[in-house]
Amino acid sequence: MKLMRRIVEIDEERCDGCGLCVPACAEGALQIVDGKARLVGDKYCDGLGACLGECPNDAIRTIEREAEAFDEEAVQEYLESKVQDENAGDAVLPCGCPSAQVQSFTSPLSRHEGPRPGLKPVSPSALGHWPVQIRLVPAKAPFLKGAHLLIAADCAPFAYRNFHEDFLAGKVVMVGCPKFDDVQGYIQKFVEIFHEAEIKSITVVVMEVPCCHGLPMLVKKAMKLAGQSIPMEQVIIGTRGQILKKEQLAA
Repeated sequence: MKLMRRIVEIDEERCDGCGLCVPACAEGALQIVDGKARLVGDKYCDGLGACLGECPNDAIRTIEREAEAFDEEAVQEYLESKVQDENAGDAVLPCGCPSAQVQSFTSPLSRHEGPRPGLKPVSPSALGHWPVQIRLVPAKAPFLKGAHLLIAADCAPFAYRNFHEDFLAGKVVMVGCPKFDDVQGYIQKFVEIFHEAEIKSITVVVMEVPCCHGLPMLVKKAMKLAGQSIPMEQVIIGTRGQILKKEQLAA
């Protein structure tokens, strides 16, 4: 049944898909689709506009129009289904796809492999586990226990030349893109991890571009939802590969 009520409206011309509005919506009514914020469904939006203040481009407003009534039960079912989908993604696929198989291994960062004829010397990898994508890392992965967690925007390792040496060594890494991926799914995943893993510290490495700004915000929101206070540092990398800023963030 439809009725006249307040509901969110998104100006696609103004929206740059930064994703800052997504974690601000506790009902999960917003998603980034094709690089723009979209309303998942009228019944998931309560019309209160908690997301409005998070948009740097004033692309969101509330209007009065004919829409489905806000449905709290539907919201709960929707959020639970998203968690179940994430958990299902944690399982190893029946085909045995290597990208979904949890592995821990010794980082060769300190191992000297010797010269290779005809090739330039290559610094060894600091990676000590697999997988690394936020969506694929199970919340109960053994390598997360008591870890120093590195959460990186997936462009950062390409922009910053010494990513392994300066950031990854001694840490467990999870990478993703808050602009194109499921931000609400990220939040649920981190809530589970913070409940399960006893994380010692968090370093968030992002690019200077606007679409990266939502990553530290959603990590902080997940900490709050999990009732945790974990030391957290943010590092901002410039598009030319330089470190622009390092700062400690309050939980």
